[in-house]
Amino acid sequence: MRTDTSPGALPAREHLPAAGREVPVLDVVIPVYNEEKDLRPCVLRLRDHLARTFPYPFRVTVADNASTDRTPHIAAELAASVREVRHVRLDQKGRGRALRAAWSASDAPVLAYMDVDLSTDLNALLPLVAPLISGHSDLAIGSRLTRSSRVVRGPKRELISRAYNLVLRGSLHARFSDAQCGFKAIRGDVARVLLPLVEDTGWFFDTELLVLAERAGLRIHEVPVDWVDDPESTVHLVRTATDDLKGVWRVGRALAVGALPLDRLARPFGDDPRDRELTGVPGGLARQLVGFCAVGALSTLCYLLLYSGFRTLTGSQAANALALLVSAVANTSANRRLTFGVRGRDRAMRHQAQGLVVFGIGLALTSGSLAALDAASGAPAHSTELAVLIAANLAATVLRFLLLRAWVFPDRTPDRATPPYGTTPHAPDPRNAR
Repeated sequence: MRTDTSPGALPAREHLPAAGREVPVLDVVIPVYNEEKDLRPCVLRLRDHLARTFPYPFRVTVADNASTDRTPHIAAELAASVREVRHVRLDQKGRGRALRAAWSASDAPVLAYMDVDLSTDLNALLPLVAPLISGHSDLAIGSRLTRSSRVVRGPKRELISRAYNLVLRGSLHARFSDAQCGFKAIRGDVARVLLPLVEDTGWFFDTELLVLAERAGLRIHEVPVDWVDDPESTVHLVRTATDDLKGVWRVGRALAVGALPLDRLARPFGDDPRDRELTGVPGGLARQLVGFCAVGALSTLCYLLLYSGFRTLTGSQAANALALLVSAVANTSANRRLTFGVRGRDRAMRHQAQGLVVFGIGLALTSGSLAALDAASGAPAHSTELAVLIAANLAATVLRFLLLRAWVFPDRTPDRATPPYGTTPHAPDPRNAR
């Protein structure tokens, strides 16, 4: 994966000022490759629409990625004759590469892009960027798959689109509804931190951007759109789908091993009084308890199944030790990520070593319970052993949570509320000091 070069945590979202800006508030990028037929009418139509409906200064950027026809000449002519149009020329193909270059070079606080065929109704553009301007959201996407969207396209594209989104939901646990619609926007400050983490330079660029943003806890706003398929689209569906599936595998593997520093994308809470810290309440305790209980329930089930399997091969003490050891390693990893929001490989081995110490305490409790049972009844039934182990594990679970919270994964910022899952604490918003 790409090495992280992001500048650090994001500040709290703020509403962009309504006046006094010397640079455009919105920069709409149109990535193109050999679009000499559609480029001029597309740019002029978009420019006229923004001039009529958008209340802020704007810019339209044509990102030409290695066109071989008259596209670069037409783009240059538009940039020379229309004040709001800019032209960027790249020597390599790739929609993701074109968007990265254009967005990275832009000084606008809100960045968007749309396909040159203007398949999406432009009336959705202002609703798309409004939540970003207001400070409500970090990214916004047009969705063709919501109930209120109106879409005209063939069954083949419809099937591919819905199947792809099912793959994203099943493999990467994505919650956004439409990854492939060529109609998206992002705040400039988010783009500066998020883009260095996105590796793809082709059609999977959008999906990777959204998945990483969602996993980092950023807010994604969805807008239902009216969309009409372009029958002359030059997109190669099979090759694109294959590349997308390769991207899903790559990103899923990186997320599974914690290779992406998503904590760099954390946002502090805003000015809502409900988000402010309450004195005397441990930060994130309720959320951590829920996560710990969920992990604990699965770990207990895993432990009991392992114990039952090992018990057929060896004695109760050896089966208990082996089952606890295997489940303890999995339990520490799951609690590290899901309960306490620790990502990446930093101190992972130390956490596992401390988890094994906690495992030793649990082993002592459960082994002592089994020893006491054997001394009391001689040859107890298997169901009795399981009942005693469950009771001993409940006692060990309470102690395990306290040790994990206070020793293995201590809260290093006890004076501030713990941020949402998947993020790390940050300095409080100075506006909250009012």
